[in-house]
This record gives sequence, structure tokens and C-alpha cells, in this order.
Amino acid sequence: MQIKEITILELSIIKIALLKLESSGLGILFVTNNENKLLGVVTDGDIRRALINGASLDSPIKEIMNKNYVSLHVDVDNIKILQCINEKIKIIPLIDSEGSLIDYSSINKIRKISVASPLLDGNELAYVTDCINTNWISSQGKYVTKFEDLFTEYHDKRRSLAVSNGTVALHLALVALGIGEGDEVLVPDLTFAASVNAIIYTGAKPVLVDVEQDTWNIDITKASKYISDKTKAIMPVHLYGHPCDMDTICKFAFKFNLKIIEDCAEALGSLYKGRPVGVFGDVATFSFYGNKTITTGEGGMVVFKDANIAEFASVMRDHGMDKSRRYWHSFVGYNYRLTNIQAAIGVAQFERLSEFVEAKRKIASIYNKCLKPINYFTIPTERNDCFNSYWLYTFLVKDEAPFKRDDLIQHLSLCGVESRPVFFPMHEMPPYMNYGDSINLKMSKLVSTQGMSLPSSVILSEIELEHICNSILSFCNKYLKS
Repeated sequence: MQIKEITILELSIIKIALLKLESSGLGILFVTNNENKLLGVVTDGDIRRALINGASLDSPIKEIMNKNYVSLHVDVDNIKILQCINEKIKIIPLIDSEGSLIDYSSINKIRKISVASPLLDGNELAYVTDCINTNWISSQGKYVTKFEDLFTEYHDKRRSLAVSNGTVALHLALVALGIGEGDEVLVPDLTFAASVNAIIYTGAKPVLVDVEQDTWNIDITKASKYISDKTKAIMPVHLYGHPCDMDTICKFAFKFNLKIIEDCAEALGSLYKGRPVGVFGDVATFSFYGNKTITTGEGGMVVFKDANIAEFASVMRDHGMDKSRRYWHSFVGYNYRLTNIQAAIGVAQFERLSEFVEAKRKIASIYNKCLKPINYFTIPTERNDCFNSYWLYTFLVKDEAPFKRDDLIQHLSLCGVESRPVFFPMHEMPPYMNYGDSINLKMSKLVSTQGMSLPSSVILSEIELEHICNSILSFCNKYLKS
């Protein structure tokens, strides 16, 4: 509903107001003067009472409007809007600092609560300012080193290299391990395309493996049938923050002499048997895109088990240039470096990693409490030996539910809540159809069809979480009562 459809000039008569009220169906009109200044509000109840008290249909609306109304500034956040909405006040006009009517809000029209937004109110600005003040803004500087050192310390002292994004982190990891033309790499069918794309970049072939029913991670029990003399590596992806079964994966890799590349893009802060993901394979990669647990805007990290492989990767990251002979290129390398400014943000973000993970786990507990009693949903799991960082809270809408996943997504959107479906299975998309057989990838298809993610930003307030849960419950109650 456009604001003009529920706005009326103060000199308009009651008859015109009734026609507008009938047309809009919202039961309220905002009264303005010719300069669009908000003067009052009028409801169908106000008009009914005025007519009973002797007003005529030709009476000016300004004579019966309510001047005692609640309005908010147009830049107000959702918290304030949701605090003001109640059984009595369901629609709130939004005005600018001059008092002009700009928009309105209601329980179904708040500012969109995004799926994932960063929190940047720590030392980010101070560290970035330090970069600017010292002129160290490019890919050399103390914050790049410090960011790498923090990751090295956190990941069992494995050497870490900062890179420009999570996708190149995967590519650099594969190149450093010698994966190339003619090789095959086992990878889950249910993942973001970057996992598979990076394999293709090397000239190797991704081999798509189905996922587990509970964790939605790669199912090792289904992987052995894909082993051939070309299989050189396996890429477990810790999907949505739940760690893969790394003991089983490591035994499998040892049996078939495979390299392990852990894709930890969505799982920084997750633990497997008390140890951080990323310390079980030969190489691990991380992403710091804007929606990740910590962010640098764009950025990534590669963590290496072998120091010699890490050293080779550091050369390849910088155009393949010899470190002892400047501008002498020993290899055809890449420009995969992270800037000092990005790393400065990363250092500030990493300082709060435990705080962010704790916040995400609290959000997950609130959603679990809301969804678990409803038989239409399968909530995310957390195995006994795992610590799920819940990067995005993701759950399934069961087949037997009386509505589809997309129906709930649409309902939440109308309530001002962004949600998103789970990734498409890789094997269904044109570039990847030849890497997997749909007959053997049924679980990834099911999760993709039924799965959806709810807002999981650490900036979510309790009142926003309550609004999200109430929006889900109100949708489900329609079916539970029928």
C-alpha cells in the first residue's frame, strides 16, 4: 500500500474519507496539509462516532481527526517500531525532522530484517584509521601479519595465509596441494558453488557425493563407490556451521591416500571434539564475506598443515614471484592478496569471535524453542561431539506439512523478515550436471527443496527475534486450527 493511498488533506470531507478507507481496507488515514505536514489521523471508528454525534458527510475531516497520535521518525529502527505496535496502535506514521509524512509502518511493514548483517562497532574504525594515518593501505602492513598470526594461534599453530576472498582461498589450497588436470576431487552435492568452481579452475573434476540426513554434510558412507585411480582429494564442507564427521573422513582419506581440503567458509568458531574445524585436513579455507561470522567485506584465509606447502602457496599468492629475487617469477602465480585495511577489520572482528558465536548459538536456541513443538519442521542438529556455530540457522519444512517452504518464505517477507532457501543441489545446475547422478543424490535434493534459513545476525534484538517467531507461529496456527 502506497502512503498516498492512505493520506487525506485536512479540508477533505468525511464522505471522501469513507471512500478512501473502504478502498485501502487499513481502517486509518493520515491527515496532512497542502505542504504534506502530518496534522493527525482518522479511523473508521472516529468517523462513526462523529456521525453519531451529529457530523454530516460534508464536514471537513480536520474537525474530527485525532491529534493525539503516535508517530516515529522515518529513520527509526525496527526495535522502536515493534515496541510501539500493540493491539491499539497497529499502524504508525513515519515523518521526517520537518514533520512531513514520508511512510508508515505496521506489524507487516517494518524495515526488512536481513538474514545476515555484520556488527562493526568494535575496533574496526580505529584500526582502519591507523592504516590510513600510517599510509599502509595495500597488501603489506602489520594488520595482514597480525590477522594471519591470530588464525595460526587459533588453529593449532598451523601457518595461515590471508587472501582476497573465500573462493580464491579454495583455489590456492588446491593448487598448493598439486591438484590439477586429470585429477578428481570428492565434494558434497549440497554446497555453495565456490566449492565446486575452485576444483574446476584447477582443471580437476569435481565428483558430487550425497549428504547425511541429519547434518547435511558429505556422507562418507556413500563416497567409496566414487573412488578411482584419479581420485586425489576430498573436500568436506562444514555446512551452515555444523562440523563434518572428521574422524571418519580422515580414516577414509588415509585408506585411499587422499588429500583433505576443509571448506570452513561457514564454520569459523565451530568445534569438532573440542578442536576448531580447519585443523583436521591438509589445508583449510575460510571466507570473510559480509555475511560470514566475522567479515572483512571480502576476504579469506588458508590454513596449512605442512609449512613447506604453505610457503609455496605464499609465493603463488603473490604472482609466483621469488621471495629472494624481486620481480623474478618462478611460477605463473596469482594476485590473491588481502589488503591491510581489510585485515585491520578482520583483526577487530576476530577479537570478538567468541562473542559472535555465543550470540548465534543464543539465536539458535530461541528458534529451536519456537520451532521444535511444531511437527511441520525439522530443526538443525548438533551431534554430541560437535559444537555448531550456527552461521545461518537453517531448518526443514517437512513434506507432510500442509504448506510449502516457499509459502513460509513469502509470508515472512510480507512480515518484513528476510529468509532464504537452501542452496540448489550442484548436480541440477547446467554447469555441473555431468559431475553427479540425481539417482545417487536424493538427500541433497530433499534438503534443498525443504530447507530455509532465518535471520542469524548477531545484531538481532530480542524484540526482532520475538517478531520473527511470532510471524512463523501466526502462519502455522492457521493450519493447526483447520
